[in-house]
Amino acid sequence: MKLSRRSLLVTTTAAAAAAAAPAAASGPAHGGGRRLRTGFERLAADGYALLDGRRVGVVTNPTGVTRDARHIVDVMHADDRVDLAAVFGPEHGFRGTAQAGGSEGRHDDPATGLPVYDTYLKSGQALADVFTVSGADTVVFDVQDVGARFYTYIWTLFDCMEAAALAGRRFVVLDRPNPVTGRAALGPVLHEELASFVGRRPISQAHGMTVAELALLFNGEFLTAPVPLETVTMSGWRRSDFYDASGLPWVPPSPNMPTPETALVYTGTCLFEGTNLSEGRGTTRPFELLGAEGIDGRWAEAANALGLAGVRFREAYFAPTFSKFRGRTVGGVQVHVHDREAFDPVRTGIALLITARRSWSGFAWRADNWIDRLTGSTRVRTMIDAGADTDEVVAGWQEELAGFRRTRREYLLYR
Repeated sequence: MKLSRRSLLVTTTAAAAAAAAPAAASGPAHGGGRRLRTGFERLAADGYALLDGRRVGVVTNPTGVTRDARHIVDVMHADDRVDLAAVFGPEHGFRGTAQAGGSEGRHDDPATGLPVYDTYLKSGQALADVFTVSGADTVVFDVQDVGARFYTYIWTLFDCMEAAALAGRRFVVLDRPNPVTGRAALGPVLHEELASFVGRRPISQAHGMTVAELALLFNGEFLTAPVPLETVTMSGWRRSDFYDASGLPWVPPSPNMPTPETALVYTGTCLFEGTNLSEGRGTTRPFELLGAEGIDGRWAEAANALGLAGVRFREAYFAPTFSKFRGRTVGGVQVHVHDREAFDPVRTGIALLITARRSWSGFAWRADNWIDRLTGSTRVRTMIDAGADTDEVVAGWQEELAGFRRTRREYLLYR
């Protein structure tokens, strides 16, 4: 029964996406003549046929931009072919004015006059009620993800799909690239007893999927009542593409994700949020700079001695302007990826945790064991505390990862 349901979901969604495709691509090309076109570009090129006769609400943030850096809400609001009723803002807000753990609240957008509703930390019936009040009968999702399970926008997607099903709304996902490629799923799989807004359901730490593929996975595997779902896929995207192959402008999806290079390391180094070390927030290189008071060059030396593929570590000193160690000089490492094809961010994150613990006597986990929420189980923390090395920790999640990879394969839209 579940297999046939999966097949139906994939087939009908792919057909809807194909219907939105224009006849030809134009503009600058990349990758041997390919030109990536986002889901929104394909939707607009088809005259918004997928939204014809619908009252539309858009879940988006500053990343929802066109190739020429105009926001899709501004573009659709100015187009008589779209009946745009509302905007729904996730963490950091629709226009991106809020820091981590914040949002913009309910307000009217000064640029368009549209009502903006806050989705952050809302789910279930409470979020369904927001969709009902908005008057939208079709909810469109267009947000740039970064490829990590604990990056909250994919769980905003999940919550909005669940709420749309409760409210009897149609759901459309406009696809964008996974900036760190869609080649492989990596890392531990979430155990559901540790579910939170940094991981609602059992997917791997680096999922290797686009938001449209995740929407199919959520609908097929995790939603009790699947939502009427349609996706508009990209054209010209390959699973091996990094973000710079897209030709798209990079808009920071959150204040501490300034570049695609940040996204490349984030899936591993965000684990330092679960420790007493700075993860580089408050610097110009968040998640690339890691450190604490009392750390010296021994950490970089120990990390380099492992010979991890594609990456080197530089002894570094920095003074964060906010967050941990605000205004104080700390020592640590800067992560330098020199071969992104070979680089494994999750293995690197684990190796850095282990070497930090062994080279600095002040190392400690956050008191609330946040590391367990980030890794998805107690296993990583307890194995490191027991003295396991990198290979042993990584081996501990391989069976679960293999299971997720099998499930994931059924929902991939790009080969």
